[in-house]
Amino acid sequence: MKLGVIGAGGRMGRMLVQTITETDGATLAAACEQPASPFLGLDAGELANVGNLGVTIGDDANAVFAACDTVMEFSVPAATIAHARMAAANGTAHVIGTTGLSADDEAVLHEVAAKTAIVYAPNMSVVVNLMFALVEKVSSLLGSDYDIEIVEMHHKHKIDAPSGTAVGLGQAAARGRQVDLNEVAQWSREGETGARRQGDIGFATLRGGDVVGEHTVMFAAPGERMEITHRCTDRQLFARGGVRAAMWAGDKPPGLYTMKDILGLDV
Repeated sequence: MKLGVIGAGGRMGRMLVQTITETDGATLAAACEQPASPFLGLDAGELANVGNLGVTIGDDANAVFAACDTVMEFSVPAATIAHARMAAANGTAHVIGTTGLSADDEAVLHEVAAKTAIVYAPNMSVVVNLMFALVEKVSSLLGSDYDIEIVEMHHKHKIDAPSGTAVGLGQAAARGRQVDLNEVAQWSREGETGARRQGDIGFATLRGGDVVGEHTVMFAAPGERMEITHRCTDRQLFARGGVRAAMWAGDKPPGLYTMKDILGLDV
């Protein structure tokens, strides 16, 4: 399977390159960075400390899509949406780990998925995706008598809040209750907010230090509280999930897929 990496000079990009070299049946076919990047012209393998792979980091994202079966990226929303259109134009599968996409951005993914396979997941961790399924199931069983609160913490450099994973957990909880998250979400609280409204799904965001990612979903009722928590200490797990998704998507028909499809999860 010929795989490509957008943002190959970044921390996640280098991990993706490394993971590709460790994956049977996978080969790095192309890699790129944004124009004016200091990594342009370097060998992607040498930059990732896995030896010379003969793949030079360029600045033409479209060329990466043209050369590959699947292209992976963990970048920013605007770039991701432009790249998704390139994926559709080239008929190349696209694995997206970018967070912070708006509803309009997601609508574009639905549009381009009519032409190629798009895998979009707020978190590529296999265990986190099991957590999504578990939260949805628990939410459906407990109902609105249990208050749902989602707490997440990340490193101080993260630019979006709440995290894409936290939003994904909120969406899972809302699906379990068969409601629209946008109608019940309390994204933050400040001042005199009044009593908590039954059925709301609350969010709290913490930022500091070098925390890779921690997420807790609380189901609270009088006399008891259930907590489901995931703590990540190594970003490599996101790369492993991304490459797994890329290998899976390479021969799939057009459609918008999630890690739930890849793992065969049926809540």
